[in-house]
Amino acid sequence: MKGWFSAGLVAAVVLTAGTARAQAPAPAPAPAPAAGAPSTVKVAFVDVQRVLARSVAGVAAREQLEREKATMQKEMDAKRQELEKLREEIEKKGPLMTADARREKQDTFERKRRDAARLADDFQKELEKKEQGLLQKVLVDVQGVVDRVGKQRGYHLVVERQRAGVIFAAPEADLTDEVIRAYDQEAGTKGKK
Repeated sequence: MKGWFSAGLVAAVVLTAGTARAQAPAPAPAPAPAAGAPSTVKVAFVDVQRVLARSVAGVAAREQLEREKATMQKEMDAKRQELEKLREEIEKKGPLMTADARREKQDTFERKRRDAARLADDFQKELEKKEQGLLQKVLVDVQGVVDRVGKQRGYHLVVERQRAGVIFAAPEADLTDEVIRAYDQEAGTKGKK
């Protein structure tokens, strides 16, 4: 299974917060801000991977996926054992069987091997689909929290650390832990209702 925090899922919801600082030579002076316009732009970032890894809802989603993966793995292990027994039977008893019986056992083995491979592929696709669904729900919820925290803190722009390609950001521009706390608190409040 692909990493459950795949970049494609994170791209579905753009969340970010961080102060950007130019490291290039100072640009030409900008025109003076219009009356009533802010003189500085506040930018922050959020590390969505960390939110997914450490928030209560992110951990719960990962645990649910792991439980489903374990169930699927048990079924695949049973199929593997069945195939192993059939293979051993063909190896041990094959020379004593008639050509038709041996061919029939070999055909049965190949059919069961193909079925197991298809099942494994189906399980993989099912897990990826469930992962996307769970993560999408978490990311939509997190987006609302980031919007609220960004507005409360007076940020003009909040970017997602990895997707925005943030190379440097001051630690005080990192809203991730605050978003995790707010998200967990919001999830706890919803759970009590």
